[in-house]
Amino acid sequence: MTTSTEVRPSLSSRLKHETAAQHERMHTLMEAADPFASRDGYARFVAAQYLFQRDVEHLFEDAAVRAAVPDLDGRGRAAASQADLADLERELPQADLASAGVAMPEALGWLYVSEGSTLGAAFLFKAAQEKLGLSAEFGARNLAAYPQGRAAAWRNFVAALDSDALDARTHDAVIAGANAAYDRFARLLARTFETA
Repeated sequence: MTTSTEVRPSLSSRLKHETAAQHERMHTLMEAADPFASRDGYARFVAAQYLFQRDVEHLFEDAAVRAAVPDLDGRGRAAASQADLADLERELPQADLASAGVAMPEALGWLYVSEGSTLGAAFLFKAAQEKLGLSAEFGARNLAAYPQGRAAAWRNFVAALDSDALDARTHDAVIAGANAAYDRFARLLARTFETA
């Protein structure tokens, strides 16, 4: 008699596959916005980024989120986005906090979207440098790598996601949180660039 053990996909694997369409939608929205065509367009993108990062960093206050992601204090880019807007001589945008009612485990989905965008921002950072003359010290702080590097920061985050400390029964809620975060950033981009 043989017994088979069902192998469940990891949370990070499920997130990657089950939010793939959302990820592609972000690429399409960014292409349509073309934020690196001018400093004005880029400033609009940073305004959206600031509001989204403010939403994400609100979740850092949750003790359960802090327990799940031990290096949380080194993450988040709201302050960098705020400084970039000042460099670009733009006022801080105002909007309601979209994550006010979000808690664990959905909060991890929001972090997944934020951390994934940080990992993928290398191309955006290069465009900001080459097309707009910006840098990690002026205007493009929000796109710069973490001090430990993009890949190391991502690996640490994925290790937290795939930890045994997260009950597999909560994975659907994390994925729902990621979809909500993608939807939020899509709305911010649409709102920001419709005013152009």
